[in-house]
Amino acid sequence: MRAMRIHELGQPMTLDEVSLPEPQAGQVRVRVHTCGINFGDTLIVQGKYQEKFDLPFSPGMEICATVDALGDGVSNLTVGQRIASYSGVGGLGEYACIPAATCVPVPDGMSDVDAAAFLVAYGTSHVALDYKAGLKAGETLLVLGASGGIGLTAVELGKLMGATVIACARGADKLAVAKAAGADHLIDSSSQDIREIVKSLGGADVVYDPIGGDQFKAALRACNPEARIIPLGFASGEVPQIPANILLVKNITVIGFYWGSYAKWKPSVLTDSFVQLFQWHAEGRLKPHVSHVLPLEKANEALQLLIDRKATGKVVVRVS
Repeated sequence: MRAMRIHELGQPMTLDEVSLPEPQAGQVRVRVHTCGINFGDTLIVQGKYQEKFDLPFSPGMEICATVDALGDGVSNLTVGQRIASYSGVGGLGEYACIPAATCVPVPDGMSDVDAAAFLVAYGTSHVALDYKAGLKAGETLLVLGASGGIGLTAVELGKLMGATVIACARGADKLAVAKAAGADHLIDSSSQDIREIVKSLGGADVVYDPIGGDQFKAALRACNPEARIIPLGFASGEVPQIPANILLVKNITVIGFYWGSYAKWKPSVLTDSFVQLFQWHAEGRLKPHVSHVLPLEKANEALQLLIDRKATGKVVVRVS
């Protein structure tokens, strides 16, 4: 089988010929069709992610695939079944062995590309906004990084859940994508004052922040009393230090949130979310935005699109 593999952290992947893996107990072997690229993958290949992997390895945490073989003890899946998975690595190889517990059956009406762009981005935003922040209809949601893989889904879901959505992104082209996803108001983070504009619009009740840095600081100061702010990542490269006096005066709640951890200690949160998300997709209310689809041998380019912030929505690699 072919696989794009990292041999040295921080260096480009190479296309290797490797042996077909064998599933262990609790695993399935799958033939990978498509792999969605996430910001987390760009951290994994640099060794900066919260989980570490033995070299060499194939990145790719989100896939659409067909079950090829079952390991011992697997009874919830069948050979030939099409699934999506959010396992940690392995997606940039033609075959992978992954935990059966991370596999979700893909509805017949969903394409391989959409399925590889769906679980992580929509799952992250839905659990963050619904389960963690308790976003209510009529509230104002501020989405930072609104044209990115998870930010764009937060715009779409926030609007679907009845919120007024303020989208913040860099440049007119990216803001146009956010507007098409349902944003009510737009802020160009490269040239406009986030704090002043959000305050002029009545303030934010919920802040969805995958950026951190100065944008977090501005958003925090534009929060309404009893607002909830959710740090999801630090694409700016700066982890903000939160002044407790602002939290105290406005009764603001900062919500820690790592979506992937629920798979290990409370998987029902994810499975319940997927039921709702797949239903909305089937009803035509969610439409994944994929800006680039590249072949396996161009997987380095796929990662670079995210690093250089040249993508909107998701980037997908077609593996086989």
